[in-house]
Amino acid sequence: MQSSIRIIGGRYKGRRVPVPMDGVRPTPDRVRETVFNWLAPTIADTRCLDMFAGTGALGLEALSRGAAEVVFIERDRRAAGQLKEILAEFHCQAGKVVVADALRLSYTGWGPFDIVFADPPFDAIDLTDLCKLLESSGALAESAQIYMEMSRRQSMPAIPSGWTIRREQTAGQVRYALAVRNCNTDAQE
Repeated sequence: MQSSIRIIGGRYKGRRVPVPMDGVRPTPDRVRETVFNWLAPTIADTRCLDMFAGTGALGLEALSRGAAEVVFIERDRRAAGQLKEILAEFHCQAGKVVVADALRLSYTGWGPFDIVFADPPFDAIDLTDLCKLLESSGALAESAQIYMEMSRRQSMPAIPSGWTIRREQTAGQVRYALAVRNCNTDAQE
């Protein structure tokens, strides 16, 4: 039997999303709930980038909670096809699936993205390099929020100048953080 995850909140709340058994590691429910509580004041009408989409859990949750558009990047054709099927099943026109390696894309002309979900396979990608790629891509909104997920045993990545880690937590084997680009450090948390 294929496992699944559920959408936590918003218009798709309770809908199930299948998880293939071949090593895909979706963001756990309680982590997604915390992250979207952090993003709740700002998620409506945003443009989001889900860089290592997998099941699409993060991007689908964003769409469910009012994001205007999500671009899902997934290099595995089967996972990308499944994500397209889910978007069709949800009658969601605001999601776009791109079959590509997120690290090899040129993001020129794609932005600006208000929120980026960077949840790569654990230990496979250097998050410091990924943050540099995002900053130099030209695809980030001036005050973009970047969600990063990593193994609990990994250190927080070095982030580009002008970024601030606004929130950070651990849950089970997951360390996750929300960085804000060019943020006003006096802003309310």
